[in-house]
Amino acid sequence: MVEPSPVVDRLRVVSSQPWAGTAFRHMFAAYRPERENTYGARWNPRGVAAVYASLTAAGALAEAEHRISLQPVRPRARRTLYELRVALVSVLDLTDPSLLQELGVGPRDLRSDDLAACQAVGSAANAGGHDGILVPSARSDAINLVILTANAAPFPPFEIVGHRVLGL
Repeated sequence: MVEPSPVVDRLRVVSSQPWAGTAFRHMFAAYRPERENTYGARWNPRGVAAVYASLTAAGALAEAEHRISLQPVRPRARRTLYELRVALVSVLDLTDPSLLQELGVGPRDLRSDDLAACQAVGSAANAGGHDGILVPSARSDAINLVILTANAAPFPPFEIVGHRVLGL
């Protein structure tokens, strides 16, 4: 259970909406797009399972290129960009900079290597039973969709409608 905090309290009054649309997910090797991240990333702390996608192909590729740039040697694994048709029940739109600021996430937090502020928001959204959050990308002007898989039923809450294998 998440301890009461200003973030949890503020998210309780943010209205959620169903969300359906197209999203894009970049994957390496033979990994499928339903593979969850449980190790932690920008919006999910370790132990909170999430699937990261972007609302644009360019956004998904910008996120992937950033991850690749952090590697000492460029990965040589096959890369696939998946197009997904997603349907979620309870999504929080956190794309308004003033709302993010109220939640303790400023512009620097969006690009920082210190993920604590963003993870606190994702953790609170997950604890509140939401199955997704819409957030600004740290790597482009795109909007990202973070699917909180513990609350997404059925899982996966998307179908693959297309894919493109990318060059190395």
